[in-house]
Amino acid sequence: MKLYVNFDMNVIYRKILNEQLEKLDLKYELLSINEIRIQEELSSQQVNQLNASLKAYGIEVIENQKNALVQKTKDIIVDMVYNEENLPAMKISSYLADKLNHSYGYIANLFSEVTFSSIENFIILQKIERAKHLIANSDLTLTEISHKLNYSSVSHLSNQFKKTTGLSPSVFQKIISKRRSTAANS
Repeated sequence: MKLYVNFDMNVIYRKILNEQLEKLDLKYELLSINEIRIQEELSSQQVNQLNASLKAYGIEVIENQKNALVQKTKDIIVDMVYNEENLPAMKISSYLADKLNHSYGYIANLFSEVTFSSIENFIILQKIERAKHLIANSDLTLTEISHKLNYSSVSHLSNQFKKTTGLSPSVFQKIISKRRSTAANS
């Protein structure tokens, strides 16, 4: 028997953080998805223990300010793409500059320096991942999905989808449908 599951990464992430911080008996406050305020100074042993326990889940403590800003940028973009109410009415460049209190030029240059990719490319990758999720897990049409992800048209979404995945959205949809029918018949 196959089971299909759906999960919320933010809930999982917060639960892991809470469990690991409490296991080390630390007093803390989760400020945002990627910021934690520890109420006391940590010994080097506590820092090492925290790093080790979080690393087992693929979570890394960032000590470098540049890397922290890039991670914040990524988190804002992911939040923006996955939560429709967070899609900005303004240009994304202005939105990021406003949220991060830095000029967009600085953010974009730093992002490229650290990730070897552009913010625009990261946004496209996130939007395509969201489109794949929506195609696989909802009954929305491609028109509805393109509107939900702020694409100017279905053809714009389709072009980016094919460029990124090598498949058109409709071929991807057929593959998902075929897998479901095969699984249902098993």
